[in-house]
Amino acid sequence: MRIVIGSDHAGYPLKATIVEFVKSLGHEVEDVGSYDPNPVDFPDIARQVTDRISAGEAERGLMVCGTGVGASIAANKVKGIRAAVCHDVHSAHQSVEHDDVNVMCIGAQIVGPWLAKDLVEAYLKAEFSTDEDFRRRVRKLAEMDGQR
Repeated sequence: MRIVIGSDHAGYPLKATIVEFVKSLGHEVEDVGSYDPNPVDFPDIARQVTDRISAGEAERGLMVCGTGVGASIAANKVKGIRAAVCHDVHSAHQSVEHDDVNVMCIGAQIVGPWLAKDLVEAYLKAEFSTDEDFRRRVRKLAEMDGQR
């Protein structure tokens, strides 16, 4: 799977661990920054991540910031993006299975490298359910942001 990963300065140290882990799982990774611990605005990174997904250049995205909240808010501003903050394994896979989430956001100040790896693995292994109830709900989400 093609994965795009971005972080702000708060998520930068954890992102390096996640990039290597995702590669070790056999996925193709594009890192869109930040590339150092200097301050950067998370909406700019969210735009880079979501642009790749919207263009079909990546199938899923990962964002790492301090809490994951800002990254999630920014990503969800983009039509067709369904982003979720996930700090537990159940949410990491169920957000994909039930809500077809295409960007998972992690807070580097909330989780450490060990848990981050478990979250990422659960997110990347998950598949959107074929159950019509979940599919109908996601279609309604798309209608809410003007998509079909």
